[in-house]
Amino acid sequence: MKYAILTAAMMAAATPTLAEGWDMPTPYGDSTFHTVNIMQFADDVRAATDGGLDITVHSAGSLFPHSEIKNAVRSRQVPAGEFLLSQLNNENAAFGLDSQPFLATSYEDGMALWDAQRPVVTELLAEQGLMPLFAVPWPAQGLYTNGEIETVGDLSGLRFRAYNAQLEEFAQLAGAAPVQVEAPDIPQAFATGQVDAMITSPSTGANSTAWDFVSHYTPINAWLPKNIIVVSQRAFDRLDTDVQTAVLEAAAIAETRGWEMSAAEAAEKTQVMADNGITVVEPSVELVNGLQTIGATMLQSMTATASPEALAILGAYTQ
Repeated sequence: MKYAILTAAMMAAATPTLAEGWDMPTPYGDSTFHTVNIMQFADDVRAATDGGLDITVHSAGSLFPHSEIKNAVRSRQVPAGEFLLSQLNNENAAFGLDSQPFLATSYEDGMALWDAQRPVVTELLAEQGLMPLFAVPWPAQGLYTNGEIETVGDLSGLRFRAYNAQLEEFAQLAGAAPVQVEAPDIPQAFATGQVDAMITSPSTGANSTAWDFVSHYTPINAWLPKNIIVVSQRAFDRLDTDVQTAVLEAAAIAETRGWEMSAAEAAEKTQVMADNGITVVEPSVELVNGLQTIGATMLQSMTATASPEALAILGAYTQ
């Protein structure tokens, strides 16, 4: 009996712990800095856990479309995923404040806003069984058009790419017609006349080879929308404590690295567009004033009906 117990113990000790495998869908291609950062996060977790947690990144919407990623994590079809935080604005305005035009237009302001958002967003997502791991902003959003835009009136009648509710409202207030188009579909949307103009980051502009379909880029620095990486709380709780620690430590590093990558990306990708023939035009005073007026109108409208959570974030951010 003693030998049987000893043999069983030795066999158990010799049996390696089975690795946990996570699938992580993301919306953007492998060359996008967000995806590069997330792949590094997955590598860091794999290394820190000696392969105990193996995260497979499925980029470019290959596993789930962007609009379905959050619910795929919530329904536990996948343990983790990345999506644009402001996509959840219709659930609660607290999720969309980083896409509120001209509320936070620099990295310093963007981080201050995230510091105010983070505890509220964490609590709201917890109600859905989700836990945020980290969030990284896109570079400040600029305006892409064919021909120079000197005033807001020049946008009137244009078909305008929109990727969230705020941008739809922004386009409407500018007299443009919003059209929902995901990042991978931008070149085709312009080629087929589905859209005439867009506001997006220098990253998306360069990655979609914007010089093939627009002539001008105006860095209006409208807002810095964030992508957020979330995990199913249930999937996270199933991990051993040391693996949980490794995930959280790698997430903190990924957030810091991601913000640094975003800042470097802004300058680099703007130069890439200029090198490929896009005319980079500083916005005129008239255009800036007109856009800021739209931003103020949107903020006033939003605060009139905003959730208590959104108002709490604004109070913490502006104090």
